Amino acid sequence: MIREFTVNELWLLILAARWTVLLSAIAFVGGGAGGFILAIARVSPRGPVASLAAAFIKIVQGTPLLMQLYLVYFGASLLRLTSDAWTAAALALTLYASAFLGEIWRGCIEAVPKTQWEASDCLGLNPVQQYAYVILPQALRIAIPPTVGFMVQIVKNTSLASVIGFVELARAGQIVNNSTFEPFAIFAAVAAIYFALCYPLSIAARTLERKANVGR
Repeated sequence: MIREFTVNELWLLILAARWTVLLSAIAFVGGGAGGFILAIARVSPRGPVASLAAAFIKIVQGTPLLMQLYLVYFGASLLRLTSDAWTAAALALTLYASAFLGEIWRGCIEAVPKTQWEASDCLGLNPVQQYAYVILPQALRIAIPPTVGFMVQIVKNTSLASVIGFVELARAGQIVNNSTFEPFAIFAAVAAIYFALCYPLSIAARTLERKANVGR
């Protein structure tokens, strides 16, 4: 039976957006932890550590997220591990975010002037103290805008999780469209919800950039 696109269907889309937000949050938190480790590894003086981190980043950045979702989802089945769409989507997006955030933050760390490294050496700080008190606070100011900007990409890329059956906002739009056959109205509503989720992040990125005075 074909239904009309009403407030009830719109409410279903809004409810589905909760899963988009939750998946984005998991990907960003997990990716942030992984990205920090990768960034430190990339600037490590130990060649093998830096090379392994660089190889992981290149592999993830050089392959489509869609393929990564398929590999994680079906790979888990082959290894007799859990193959539910939720776990696969969270893991794939976490790995994806780790690679990109790791490279973003690596660039921010290396953007700290060399004189700051030399000054911390002259103060007799060990490597941990160097990073904690001198390098990372300065790198953080540089990293805020691109990091918040990447959060917008994560939110939009969660839509790809629909290909493995995870019901988030984009997948919910497809389901509602199959019942109402009003694609223009439905996907316009889906786009509007994505905009409502992403636009505040874009504003936050510009605001934080001005406050941090990056580039001066």
